[in-house]
Amino acid sequence: MHNDRIEPAIEMIDLCKSFGTFQAVDHLSLTVQRGEIFGLLGPNGSGKTTTINMISGLSVPTSGEVRVFSYDVRHDVRKIHRLLGAVPQETALYEELTAWANMDFHADIFGIPRKEKRERITRMLKLVQLEDRKDSRVGTFSGGMKRRLALGRALLHDPQLIYLDEPTLGVDVQARRAIWDYILLQREQGKTVLITTNYLEEAQILCDRLAIIDRGKLVAVDTPTHLKQIYGGSVIELETIGQSTASDQLRAIDGVEEVQQDGNHLTITTQGVSGIVPQVIAIIAQKDELRDISVREPNLDEIFLRLTGTALRD
Repeated sequence: MHNDRIEPAIEMIDLCKSFGTFQAVDHLSLTVQRGEIFGLLGPNGSGKTTTINMISGLSVPTSGEVRVFSYDVRHDVRKIHRLLGAVPQETALYEELTAWANMDFHADIFGIPRKEKRERITRMLKLVQLEDRKDSRVGTFSGGMKRRLALGRALLHDPQLIYLDEPTLGVDVQARRAIWDYILLQREQGKTVLITTNYLEEAQILCDRLAIIDRGKLVAVDTPTHLKQIYGGSVIELETIGQSTASDQLRAIDGVEEVQQDGNHLTITTQGVSGIVPQVIAIIAQKDELRDISVREPNLDEIFLRLTGTALRD
């Protein structure tokens, strides 16, 4: 049957989860398209983990719906598990076993045929650069190596949806870059990736779209670039010779949101309106001598703070 509408990878409709009187997830509606890397951001306690637990069938929604590749999590949880590869925060590896034995055990759970198994495990260990450590006990691995092994294990049964909870938490910079590369590679292969992260740099590098959640509610969903355009116009930093007297005039420019003065230094936050910089320069030129000017994009940290009133590291 020809279906013009490709089913999304994940569809949440009015999703709610309460624990007693506490509403952990509050009427959340979100769609994750196939083949995208989608980021879920929120301060701790925002409902991210509860949402993920409902998507993966570990927790039953109080009300609302969740579908994964059009399967309903309430009824088709086993089918969903076959399509899902998860790397939770607690990597849950068997420390006493070797890297190979960990992979082998996982392959058996997913019923990977014996003749394919060896080749697949070898390929995955190669991908996550642990082939030379295949016979080492996992207990001897560094945090970054464990994270990479958990990623290789999650990819072993060729899942269509990969979920990563804080993929690079507690991992050094080198391992972080390697993990990012594997994640981007999954998207190239047409997989859908869902990540939760507290590193805004990570969200910016990896995600096609982001959802920001706070207190169980959806605050915003957009591309990182568009979020920056809407919620954080450029930041203009100026240095004058002597203290500027122009701040009131600068505040009056259309599109200027805030002017902060600190001695000879002015920081102007704008609302993504073009043509502000020439106006700023014209006003300063009348009143003060300009020593230096720079324009930068806002970072996602600033936007996050604006949207939720909370820093992400909470």
